[in-house]
Amino acid sequence: MESNRLFSPELNLPSSQQPDVPLETAPVEPEIRTFYISPLIRLTLLSLYIALTIPLPFLSQVAGSGISPYLLGVGIGLGGIALYAVLCERVVLDGETIQVTYPSWVPHFFRRGWSLSWTEIKALKPRSTGQGGLVYYVLSHSGQAYLLPMRVAGFAQLVRQIEAFTGIDTTDVRPLSQPWMYFILLGFTIMLLAVDGWAIWTVVTQSM
Repeated sequence: MESNRLFSPELNLPSSQQPDVPLETAPVEPEIRTFYISPLIRLTLLSLYIALTIPLPFLSQVAGSGISPYLLGVGIGLGGIALYAVLCERVVLDGETIQVTYPSWVPHFFRRGWSLSWTEIKALKPRSTGQGGLVYYVLSHSGQAYLLPMRVAGFAQLVRQIEAFTGIDTTDVRPLSQPWMYFILLGFTIMLLAVDGWAIWTVVTQSM
């Protein structure tokens, strides 16, 4: 009795002679790029905040201003948290959108981010600041403008990505501040912290 099994010559070929069969490949996920506020800017601004505020409770106690040093300390602490939250801003890029976001612990009523698809972006519009610098707004086709963070590390790469996705000419887009400005400010901040340390030590030793 003949076997009912069908003969397939392809199955009996050596592996080197097997016909090429296209393999299914998993779809490639678009690369997600995240840009954070420059560490130099974070360090400088947080240090400056500390240098300007940390002596206040001690000076209030010496001057007898009537304001509780503990109350001042709480206020300074809350202000420091608020400043740190602002400095946690980040720009997230993927194949479809650009987003400005904050960590989940930052309340939306305090700092609200924004998100736009690349197809919604119409242009980058410059605006002058009170100090004579330029900031840029992302302008959508609906006419709404969104401030583009300019203090992120790798700002030049961010601008190149925006140009690649939108086709907008970004040749004239420059960072708001140069790193050397923050190095100078950080140097003065360190000197101010040294003066603060001397002032606090004087107050503590006199009150003992």
